[in-house]
Amino acid sequence: MEEKKNLLTYEGLKKLEEEIQNLKVVKRKEVAQKIKEAREQGDLSENAEYDAAKDEQRDIEARIEEIEKILKNAEVIVEDEIDLDKINVGCKIKVYDCEFEEEIEFKIVGSMEANSLQGKISNESPVGKALIGAKVGDTVTAETQAGIVEYKVLEIQRSN
Repeated sequence: MEEKKNLLTYEGLKKLEEEIQNLKVVKRKEVAQKIKEAREQGDLSENAEYDAAKDEQRDIEARIEEIEKILKNAEVIVEDEIDLDKINVGCKIKVYDCEFEEEIEFKIVGSMEANSLQGKISNESPVGKALIGAKVGDTVTAETQAGIVEYKVLEIQRSN
């Protein structure tokens, strides 16, 4: 079975590359130093510093492995090539929330970058799925955990 492609914007790709670089170059050295210092304290069976450092090391290696997997299957959205006639991953959009009578801005991103607090919604989320392919003037309906939402598409633009 082919692994699912991880859609990333260029910004998302850069963030992951910076994080993995930091983990490999800085964090690995820091935790190796902590382990070395804890070992020098003698008995490892009751050494909380040693246990904490080993846990941290395990977490760092797991995150490195996770990022490497994401990057291996990454498909970068070239935002300059996005068709602005309809909503797609990489677009920044402005919609009108019909229920709350307010304008909202979203950026449609791949699931790896989704962060609702930053207005980044996944193309795989109910709202993201409903919006993908919509054009300015279209009204879309999505069933979310909070109930049914209805948005009218006001604007589609490049996010950069």
